[in-house]
Amino acid sequence: MNDNVQKNKELTLEEIHNFRGKYPKQLIYLFLIEMWERFCFYGMRGVLTIFMVSQLGVTDKDSNLKYGAIQAFIYAFTFIGGILADKILGFRKSLFIGGLTMILGNLIISYSPQDHFYFGITLSIIGTGFFKPNISTMVGDLYNEKDPRRDAGFGLFYSGINLGALFGGVLCVYLGKYHSWNLCFLAAAIVMFIGILVFITTKKYLGPIGDSPLVGMKFSSRIMREVLVYLGILLCIPIIYAMIHNTRYTDYFMYTIGPLAIILFIIELFKIKSQQIRKKLVAAMILIVFSILFFAFFEQSGGALAIFAEGNLSHKLLFFNIDPNIVNNSSNALFVIILSPLFGLLWLWLAKIKFEPNTVIKFGLGFLFLSASFYILYSTRYFADMNGITSLNIFTIAYLVMTFAELCLSPVGLSIVTKLSPKNLSGMMMGMWFLASAYAQYVAGLLGAEMSSTDENASLVNKLYSYTTGFGQLANYALITGIALIAFSPFIRKLMQDVK
Repeated sequence: MNDNVQKNKELTLEEIHNFRGKYPKQLIYLFLIEMWERFCFYGMRGVLTIFMVSQLGVTDKDSNLKYGAIQAFIYAFTFIGGILADKILGFRKSLFIGGLTMILGNLIISYSPQDHFYFGITLSIIGTGFFKPNISTMVGDLYNEKDPRRDAGFGLFYSGINLGALFGGVLCVYLGKYHSWNLCFLAAAIVMFIGILVFITTKKYLGPIGDSPLVGMKFSSRIMREVLVYLGILLCIPIIYAMIHNTRYTDYFMYTIGPLAIILFIIELFKIKSQQIRKKLVAAMILIVFSILFFAFFEQSGGALAIFAEGNLSHKLLFFNIDPNIVNNSSNALFVIILSPLFGLLWLWLAKIKFEPNTVIKFGLGFLFLSASFYILYSTRYFADMNGITSLNIFTIAYLVMTFAELCLSPVGLSIVTKLSPKNLSGMMMGMWFLASAYAQYVAGLLGAEMSSTDENASLVNKLYSYTTGFGQLANYALITGIALIAFSPFIRKLMQDVK
């Protein structure tokens, strides 16, 4: 009898925090859920522009703008989803609703991709927004604030993201281009369904993590607030649908939500009495702003680089023949899986000899590596034949260096935002991180559109020079930003205080 009571008893937060070993078992469950969701997300992301160009008749320039709009709304909704989870739904319910909405969106597209693409992608945008920031926050909640194992936990979680991205990146491009687009989008729905099943069967091990913040409120009042959230979701569907169709409306949206987010941040900042916590939040916001610049350059893979790969790259990688967009959509994830443990060991070794760069310097190094990768992409113009077809090998090397950049910044960024944020604002600040990604995606779309040739009948040679010129410009911008960030790192470190 006592054993049964013990088995049915919910884990306390203290029991979860006091785990033995390097990782809590709950991290493995969240890892699997995130892996399948990222399969769905990155599989879809990798085919967006090539699907719109080849199946919907969208121009290269407009496909970049629509890609930027879709990605921007996905990350903007993570900001909204994070706040609603903090204030009303709780992380668990938000994750579940988001997953179901993503499944529905992909099923609608798979039924008739050419007819229902924009409606299905609208649902996927909303679903991802409710799913993504909350699972990241739950990972942070598995550790107490001073636990040194937190970074390792986020590192493992990050590898789950990339394992899903690798499988999704390969399979969705392969199914869409060589079998049918129906199968491509159906595969994304199926894997998301698997992720939701994993969540349902393992959520009992999360204890109080992710519970609704209104759990003590009167039931009828709580339900009323949740119903208002669901009605708000329904109202958002036609709005997002219209803004994806006409990207000019996206401009208005981005010009509005950014200032509103900053106002909200300032209001919450002034509510805090502790000067130390205020300084940490300011440091977090500075790093978030720099992340906008980083990902605006980095996130060309689903837009400009996808179109570049489709038309200007050979199909020969070393001794193999392979579709260039499979390489474009999966090589970064593969390199992260291989290199992430090595980078972890490198940081540990540098820490042991007291030479590990701090978080801000790592951000700066990320920009320098990113600059190098775009210089390599620029150099592909010198390896092209007379038809404008250039080396897939050089392109892949650029992705390798780009992965160095990502490993310097992205895993650290996810972790540092949770460490710098007080618990009651963790969802909002994680949402801010993803809202910054929304602006980055939006700018990435604008940059990709500028790189594309204005003449849709331009030769592949002209398109090669148009895109590589753009890559060279991005390299210069990233170099300047990296140097500036390293120069100002002592000031930012002072604001971070004891957080490393």
